[in-house]
Amino acid sequence: MVLLNLWSLGHFVQWTFIGRYLLTNWWVFLALSVGWEVLELYLPFEFVEETWDNKISDLVVNTVGFALGLGLRYDPQTLD
Repeated sequence: MVLLNLWSLGHFVQWTFIGRYLLTNWWVFLALSVGWEVLELYLPFEFVEETWDNKISDLVVNTVGFALGLGLRYDPQTLD
């Protein structure tokens, strides 16, 4: 397995959207992001089987996507 793949792009787009439009709390983001990676350890599907390196890269990609989404938020107070 490679560290970055098509799933990584999906993670990035998903968390960018969530950071831009839905969520601003870093603690909730971390709970959801890490929680999903832990849940994948117990799901009986082939698509969730990955190496630890890939799980860590998923968390990095999630974090970068969420940070970008937060950075893209429109704040009208900054235009004054």
